[in-house]
Amino acid sequence: MSSSGSPSRPRRQRRIKNEDNSAQVKIEQEVGEKREALEAETGEETEAKRPKTEEADTNEYPFTPGVIERGHIYFFYRPKVQHEEVHSMDDVGKLHVLFVPSSSESLSVQGEIKQSKDVSGADAEQMNLVAQGADAAPPPESTAKDKKHFRLIIVGKKKLPDPEHERHVPIWATVIFIGDNLHDLEKKLGEKTYETKTRGTRHTPPVRLAGRGVYAIVNSQGNVPSRNATHLGYHLSHPTELGDVQKALGIHIASSFVIQVKNPKAEAQAGQRVGLPESRRAMYSEGIMKHVFGRGEKGRSSIGLRFTNCNCIELLEHEGAELLLIPARTGTEGNDQSLGNGRGEALEEVSRYESEERVEQIFKELAFSKDQFPAEPLKGEWA
Repeated sequence: MSSSGSPSRPRRQRRIKNEDNSAQVKIEQEVGEKREALEAETGEETEAKRPKTEEADTNEYPFTPGVIERGHIYFFYRPKVQHEEVHSMDDVGKLHVLFVPSSSESLSVQGEIKQSKDVSGADAEQMNLVAQGADAAPPPESTAKDKKHFRLIIVGKKKLPDPEHERHVPIWATVIFIGDNLHDLEKKLGEKTYETKTRGTRHTPPVRLAGRGVYAIVNSQGNVPSRNATHLGYHLSHPTELGDVQKALGIHIASSFVIQVKNPKAEAQAGQRVGLPESRRAMYSEGIMKHVFGRGEKGRSSIGLRFTNCNCIELLEHEGAELLLIPARTGTEGNDQSLGNGRGEALEEVSRYESEERVEQIFKELAFSKDQFPAEPLKGEWA
């Protein structure tokens, strides 16, 4: 018997026997009304309506399949201190990779293709993208804005690993600067002069632009969670042919890497001297530490997993985030394999169209003063 005195079992039998859809809806409404009446009498929520706070918290940072970010990528190297010119890798101090993601509000290229049936000439060429991979293709970069979100990383060993000869050999990278004002970035990458107690005045030259292109970060879902993976794929628009600079820095026309994010609570293993000191590591939220790294639930220790996939782009939105870049493949076909769904071809198509841009336009889209940053390396020449 229910709290109102009416038998509940006949109502359940009636729902099973009745195959008419309208009758099902009516019964479901009656059940809902019954639940509300019960809540009014007891002053408590039934279990079905009680908020599942733990489940909601668990789903806050799930592994999200598909493209989680796309945009434009830039490669810079900085000469060593007191080295005004660079003639080889011996004179290179640091290698930086800059990501300028497209805004989430921007129209997808795939949508632009469907709405542009009457275009011709250069416009038709721009829209000639592989429809399946259009979600990875970023829109053109604006040259009229100095407020853009960016993320700057520094690559260990001053060069990228080569997927053709060093496949599965990881290299360290660290997110060192995040912001929304390109003038702050220009200052960060510009020349610096400072005083030291032992060596007096020291000078660090500005960075040199060695490559520019488009990129996408894609999550691929495996048949089991342990087979999930995050790939970064890029395709250069500048230069269109590799020179000595690009070859020395490990920059390919098109290439892809597996990205893994290090748990900031994980210490270097015995004998290793890598990574940041604890005070400079990323400070992730409680939700990320628990539900992404699996603190207390996954891995072999209480801190959880030592490394994990980039479930969501927020893992890269922290200065001090430490990454492993594991070389995967090169070329458009390699990017297609890593990113899936024709995305490598889409990146190639966009980069081919944007390769017609002049170098001056690249510096305008970064809001940089071209006179302060040597661009000879884009031609493959050291500077």
